Amino acid sequence: MELQGLHGQVVDRIGRSLAADEIRAGEVLRLEDIQERYGVSRTVAREAVRVLESRRVVTSRPRVGITVRPLAEWNLYDPQIIRWRLASPRREAQLRELAELRAAVEPSAAALAASGAASAARDALTGHAAAMADAARAGDRAAFVAADAAFHRALLTASGNGMFAQLAEVTEELLVARRDLALMPADLDTTAVRRHQEVAEAVAEGRPADAAQAVMRIVDSAHDEVERLLAGGGGCAYRG
Repeated sequence: MELQGLHGQVVDRIGRSLAADEIRAGEVLRLEDIQERYGVSRTVAREAVRVLESRRVVTSRPRVGITVRPLAEWNLYDPQIIRWRLASPRREAQLRELAELRAAVEPSAAALAASGAASAARDALTGHAAAMADAARAGDRAAFVAADAAFHRALLTASGNGMFAQLAEVTEELLVARRDLALMPADLDTTAVRRHQEVAEAVAEGRPADAAQAVMRIVDSAHDEVERLLAGGGGCAYRG
């Protein structure tokens, strides 16, 4: 959930500094330091710390202060933490972790969806794939990414596994980040659209193995594409 208001701005600024290792694990902060550094009241500073505690980024104890926790203890599935890490010098590691998570989860989700998704879920997948096709023809990058994110959200939800479904926000962060971090080439080719249509068809026709394989092709291709762009290769088309 996107935080609003002054305390949300403070949380975001502290989080970006933490993700960039400008404030390191084990460092102890004081409420007074936060007030002074960000020019906010004690109430705002305290609320910002409360939010950071809820995301397991810091611990706050009387007579000790506000201690920064190691990255491994953070709630790494939190969308805002993902954004902080993507905005940091270590964005490549975050992109790879997200790609590996997708590869581990989405094929299984597709197989489960093909084994028993309701007709409404199958129709939703088909509709989102069609929206991707329309956006690709129009060269509308924003609409394409939105339809792609909606497709994968629908797929994870159609699995019937509530824990898979809650990973949709994580997948969306990766898809949006590729656009925002200029990791999408100019061309939106038809390959990505066709692969998403193959997933939708396999789910609709109750073919779990085919659905899993089709998703794996999407995930592998997208991962390879990001690796090439990070390496400066360029020249490839969006794979979704």
